[in-house]
Amino acid sequence: MTEKPQGAEPGDDSAAEEAVIKAAEEAAAAGAEGSASGTEALATAKRELAERTGDLQRLQAEYQNYRKRVERDRLTVREIAVSNILESLIPVLDDIGRARDHGEVTGGFKSVAESLETVVAKLGLQQFGKEGEPFDPTMHEALMHSYSSEVTEDTCVQILQPGYRIGERIIRPAMVAVAEPQPGTQTASGPDADTAKGGEKKDQADGGSDS
Repeated sequence: MTEKPQGAEPGDDSAAEEAVIKAAEEAAAAGAEGSASGTEALATAKRELAERTGDLQRLQAEYQNYRKRVERDRLTVREIAVSNILESLIPVLDDIGRARDHGEVTGGFKSVAESLETVVAKLGLQQFGKEGEPFDPTMHEALMHSYSSEVTEDTCVQILQPGYRIGERIIRPAMVAVAEPQPGTQTASGPDADTAKGGEKKDQADGGSDS
């Protein structure tokens, strides 16, 4: 048999209804509290995930920067080591050049000399300095100076010793003899020169007609 709530009259179900309503309200309140707690826990988890993701991204960026620095430093050390070796070989290349000028690079010595020149070229050593090229103080060092009517600008007329560079870095400037244009011997060129020549011809023609 179902027990009737105390104070309830037989056949009166109002007390039972009140008990059921109260229990439902308590269950709803508990569910609401649980839902709010779950929402807060989810928000906390999302916030922590975002923080951990940010930390991971920063760590990955730092690692990539570290790898780039290590690679850059490794290449720098290699370039310095190769540059030092090539600089120490320049006097040998000078001796080979002088021997070649005297016709002494022959036989087995010729093969060795050409092999050495090929190797240093592969390592990035470049020889420069040619007769007839404009004088550039950043690349050439003038050891001799003269004037010439055959040049229109400062020109390297003789290479006394070739220069060497690695990439854009000058290891040794070329030692050259420089010729400057002869003062007063520069001739005009272009339209002005043609006009001047035309005027001279006209003057000569006028002079001839007067006579």
